Amino acid sequence: MPPVITGFDHHRVPVADGVRLHTAVGGSGTPVVLLHGFPQTHLMWRHVAADLAADHTVICPDLRGYGASDKPAETDGTVYAKRTMAADIVALARELGHERFALAGHDRGALVAFRAALDHPGTVTHLACLDVLPTLDMWEVMHGVTAAVGFHLYLMAQPPGLPERMISAAPDAFFGHFLDIWTSDREAVPPEVRAAYLAACRAAVPSIVADYRASAGVDIEHDRADRAAGSTLRMPVSVLQQDWGSALGFDAAELWGAWAPDLRHTTATCGHFMAEEAPDDIAKALRALLAR
Repeated sequence: MPPVITGFDHHRVPVADGVRLHTAVGGSGTPVVLLHGFPQTHLMWRHVAADLAADHTVICPDLRGYGASDKPAETDGTVYAKRTMAADIVALARELGHERFALAGHDRGALVAFRAALDHPGTVTHLACLDVLPTLDMWEVMHGVTAAVGFHLYLMAQPPGLPERMISAAPDAFFGHFLDIWTSDREAVPPEVRAAYLAACRAAVPSIVADYRASAGVDIEHDRADRAAGSTLRMPVSVLQQDWGSALGFDAAELWGAWAPDLRHTTATCGHFMAEEAPDDIAKALRALLAR
């Protein structure tokens, strides 16, 4: 049996026409939705979710196109736009009985959370984003040979066909590469969890690529429109991330501050998979955010 979040119930929740999200739900109290990153599933939140469930209803979905959630075909650029994926999360919470909720995301999930908070400010009460920059800022800071760290962003930005074929030729090598190089503590992702991540990604290559492809197209358009309109995040925001700025030459707190007037920015010392490497710290940070 694949690993699960102990004590959580599992549901397949309808969120859009032909799309259901596989979702783990546990605890009781005010709702908190946790969105996973790449190349992971909702299982990345297993430690933090169990902690928060002591006094919150914790909702951990697999994003559209990932894990055991539905994977609609990329018929156009909007299918995996973060705006579409954010609408999934709002619909998910509503189906579970929550009109308002706190939202935390890691990596790809943080981009979905960011878009949900911009598009649905009356719904998202608090926002946490882990180890990511907003899409528009991310592309603007990538330059020169330092951009090699994000080679996968450029690969999956290519038109349909080539990236899917290349990744499908050796999916475990491709996805496993990131699990290896982005982890400071290898024991934080034990063999059974790593195997679950690889199996999930192996079965989702086209939709994962489509998610990334959208971030090189329609997601940028949406961010640019919000920047031009002066849109900002209206809720309390916490951002925790590694010190990518020192390597790539940017001030992460300044970039985030332009979007989030009520921001607390923290530079973490653990690896990219911080909810697994430092779950106590992440749970503490989320509780501090919820208290604001």
